[in-house]
Order: sequence, then structure tokens, then C-alpha cells
Amino acid sequence: MKKLFALLIIVTCTVLLAWAQDQQPNASVRIAELDDYWAEVSRCVKQGNFEAYEATFHKDGILVSGVRDQAYPISQALKRWKSGFTQTKSGKITASVEFRFGKRLGDATTAHETGMFLYSRVNADGTKTMAYIHFEALLVKRGPWKAMMEYQKSQGTEEEWHKLK
Repeated sequence: MKKLFALLIIVTCTVLLAWAQDQQPNASVRIAELDDYWAEVSRCVKQGNFEAYEATFHKDGILVSGVRDQAYPISQALKRWKSGFTQTKSGKITASVEFRFGKRLGDATTAHETGMFLYSRVNADGTKTMAYIHFEALLVKRGPWKAMMEYQKSQGTEEEWHKLK
């Protein structure tokens, strides 16, 4: 009887584990895809490729700025940012962005990413600007991953940056 009970527990646990794995798609695949997404965003900024950068956002995306205390369509933010891409592409400035994350939630088609980004810019006169920004992003996968919302929460510090992976 004890053996039958133990076998029943093992079978039940195995079935529950298999069911739980079916309910949560492979997180490592999602994270790898999202790592590729953020690498593409970084590449676009570094190369000044505005069209490819714009394509990383959903057409109905929203920018939320905690620093400015505003929210508006990403299309408005893209209009404002376009000149920086043009200057980067022409070689007048250099720009880069890196991402680190504290929390990464989601499933096969949705993601909520929390972390920081480091935006660096060197102007033609050699002046360097570095901005550490706490951010959150909501993304959907309809074909490629697209950002639905970018929430630039607040200024961060280099110390906070180094605490993230």
C-alpha cells in the first residue's frame, strides 16, 4: 500500500510538472529573443538607423516620461529623436545605448521588461553625455517583438547600473 501511495504521488507530481511547463513557454527562448530585440535597438542607435529603430516600436506605441511627467504616442517622440539619428548617421555625433535588466516577465507573445538603459552621446566638440535611466517596457510579439510602451521612469546612477545584469 505504501508503494502504491508513493507511486501515485510520483505520477501526480510528474503530471503537474508537465502541465506547469505547458502553461509557461520556455522562458529562455523568450529571453534570447528579447536580448536580440534590445541588441537591434542598440545597433540602430549606434548606426543612426532611424527607420530600423522606428520599426522596433508598435505603430500605436506610447512613451511615458517620468522625468517630464508626460505620456504621448511614440510617434511624437520619434519625430523629436530623428535629428539625433541623422547626426549619428552623418558622423557629426556618436551615440550608443545599452540595456540591463532587473526583472523580465512574460510569455511567448508578451513581455514586461524592467531595468535601466545607458544612453551615451559624444558631440562634435568632444563633449560626452551619459544618461542612466530607469525604464520599463511592454512588448508584444506579432511576428517580431515590438515595444508597445516605453516608460522612462527616472534618472539613475552608475552604481544602480552596475547592480543590474
